[in-house]
Amino acid sequence: MLLTVDLERLRLRPGEKLLDAGCGEGRHCFGALERGARVVGLDLDLPSLEAAAKPLRNRAAELGSFGAMLQGNTFQLPFGDETFDKVICSEVMEHVHDYPAAARELARVTKPDGIVAVTIPTATSENLYLRLGDEYFESPGGHIRIFKPRDLAQALADAGLATVGCGFAHGFHTPYWMLRSVMHLPNADESALVRAYRMFLIRAVASPFISRVERGLNWICPKSVILYAEKRGKHPTPVAPGPAPATA
Repeated sequence: MLLTVDLERLRLRPGEKLLDAGCGEGRHCFGALERGARVVGLDLDLPSLEAAAKPLRNRAAELGSFGAMLQGNTFQLPFGDETFDKVICSEVMEHVHDYPAAARELARVTKPDGIVAVTIPTATSENLYLRLGDEYFESPGGHIRIFKPRDLAQALADAGLATVGCGFAHGFHTPYWMLRSVMHLPNADESALVRAYRMFLIRAVASPFISRVERGLNWICPKSVILYAEKRGKHPTPVAPGPAPATA
């Protein structure tokens, strides 16, 4: 399973409640469910939710747990204050204009001492794509900013979330999106080379050797950076330094 957030560094424990805000088809939801969490995924994209909601419910029933998906957005999370032990928001902030407001909503629904993991594309990879063409940023629903991690960390801090760790992921995906940009992004799937690289990425998830290679690339050309932040409570539990997250 391709994960951006390292669920070990998230300190996810059985029985905890986890929200994946911007879940897409729920890759982190399924990963968290397998680790014993009670999971809620939320996204605006209805087709993605429809594709994953039933399989998530079924797997949760098999595990004697809870898994659900809801349509909604990160600016108006339909949950009460301090509902979740852990919150994931992966590859969302680069799409929204008011990311500090989104950070405040994530903080609001997180319990004291809870941990939030937010991932964004690295500025290095985004600048590479921009040099190869404007389509990466001009496509509908595309990215609207190139983030500096310190700007995201500041927004999290202003919302009451103290950054306690970071990681990098998806070293193989940086050249993949460079290739897609070169091959004219809207029609990139027509390229045999792009299709071949995508098949390589799919196979890489199941290969321990390729995963080890990617862990090295994550320190050289990562596609994503992950910030782990804690909502300070009475008993802070820092996230210990660890290796960069990789496919699992």
